[in-house]
Amino acid sequence: MLRRVPAKTMNAVILIAIAILLVELAVKGGDVIIPGIIFGFLIYLGWKNFHSLFGKIIFFIGILAFFGNVFSLVAVQFLLLALIVLFFKYVILDKEEEAIRPVFTSDEMKPGITMNKRPLLRQKVFGSQRVGEEPYSWRDVNIHGGFGDRTIDLSQTVLPDEAVISIRHLFGNITIYVPYEVDVTVHHSTMFGQFTVFEESGKLVNESVSYRNLSADGPHVKIVTSLLSGDLEVRRI
Repeated sequence: MLRRVPAKTMNAVILIAIAILLVELAVKGGDVIIPGIIFGFLIYLGWKNFHSLFGKIIFFIGILAFFGNVFSLVAVQFLLLALIVLFFKYVILDKEEEAIRPVFTSDEMKPGITMNKRPLLRQKVFGSQRVGEEPYSWRDVNIHGGFGDRTIDLSQTVLPDEAVISIRHLFGNITIYVPYEVDVTVHHSTMFGQFTVFEESGKLVNESVSYRNLSADGPHVKIVTSLLSGDLEVRRI
């Protein structure tokens, strides 16, 4: 969505939201900041005692109250309304079909300095993306996203000795298929979700996990992912 919005329009929306926020804080700062501190303390207290029913109740009450306090701000309401309008304008009304078709390019094989602005996966707030349904030339992945799934099949490309996949995402699942001859290092963190890395699996709640499978030879893929809510799955293919 954000790729279709003119930069001037997005900058204007952000500046207006900041101006409204500053005016609000100047007029009724205490009515916003003090409740925010109280609700933040409830969240902290509930998280420290999350093992008990009382802690869970306090935690979720604090979360609801904190976000209720945030969304009561006129600046936040204006920003959400503006994003909804931009979404309908540039995604619904001016919708364009978006297909990711990575291809081999001869320029990537030439010696010297190369600048590539065609990533395998795009910075995308809404929607799912998949790479690997057809052969493609490898390029390291370093993206962030909002909502949707991300799938990468490494069996359809030729990997270098060292490859990097870095994905920071809010809500959705990340799936990566790895050939058997490829070594893997995984660093994953999430607020809520499950992970499956080959034969290892488990559930994470505001935790991180690391996995390493290295041999003497073969390509090596370093996978670094973070999710607010969603599952990570790394499987052999």
